[in-house]
Amino acid sequence: MTAWRWLRGAVCALVGLYLLAPLLVVLVISFSSGAFLRFPPPGLSLQWYRNLVADPAWLDSLAVSLQVLLPAALIATALGTAAALALVRGKIRGAAFLAAFLLSPLVVPGVITAAGLFLAFRLLGWNGTLAGLVIGHVVLTVPYVVATVGAALRVMDPALERAAAGLGAPPWMTFRRVTLPLLAPAVASSLLFAMVLSFDELMVSLFNGSATLRTVPVQMWSNLRGDFDPTIAAIAALCFLVALTALAAEALLRRRG
Repeated sequence: MTAWRWLRGAVCALVGLYLLAPLLVVLVISFSSGAFLRFPPPGLSLQWYRNLVADPAWLDSLAVSLQVLLPAALIATALGTAAALALVRGKIRGAAFLAAFLLSPLVVPGVITAAGLFLAFRLLGWNGTLAGLVIGHVVLTVPYVVATVGAALRVMDPALERAAAGLGAPPWMTFRRVTLPLLAPAVASSLLFAMVLSFDELMVSLFNGSATLRTVPVQMWSNLRGDFDPTIAAIAALCFLVALTALAAEALLRRRG
C-alpha cells in the first residue's frame, strides 16, 4: 500500500512538472538579456519588463483589457447567479433545456462562438466597439458562473431558506440575508474565474475588436505573427502570475466557504 502511494505521488509530481515546465521556461526567458527568444538565456536582465512598460501598444492593450474585464465579469456574475437561482430553486418548465442552452458555450468551439457574435454584431453595428467586446465576453463567461453557483446551490440546504420564509421574510430579504451570504464564496469564486477568463479570451476579442481596440491576448497574437522579442515572454509571465494569484484567491475563498 505504501509503495502504491509513493508511485501515485511520483506520477502526479511528474505530470505536474510536465505541465508547468513550459511556463517555467517562459518565466526564465522573460528575464533574458538576449535580443531573441533563447533558452537558456545568455544572461539576466529586466529590459523586457521595462520595454513592456515603455511600449504604448502594450499599455493601450492592457487598458482595453481592464475596460472589458471589469464590467464583463460583474455582469456575467450577476446574470449567472440569477440564472442559477432560477434553474435550481425555481420551478421552471424545460429547466434542463435552458441549462443546456446556457452552458452551450462550454462545448461549442470558441471560434464558432466568435464568428457567430461577429455576424450578429455586424447587423447591430457593434463590431469594433467596447460594448460589443463586453457583451461577447459576458456570453463566454456566464456558463462558468451558472455552473459554479448552481453546484453551490445544490449542496445548500433549502430548509434554511424555507425557515426564513416561514418566519415572514419576503423573497428578497430571504435572498439577501440567507441565500447570498451562504453563496458568497461561490459567487466570489465565479467573479474571479470570469475575470481570468475574460482577460485570457482571444477569439471573441480578435473577431470583434479593431485596430485601436485590442486586448492583451490580441496584442500578443499580433506580435507572435510578426517579428517578436522576449517582451512577449514578459507579458506571458505577468499573465501567468495574474492567473495564479486569482486561482490562489479562489482556493482561499472556497476553503473559507
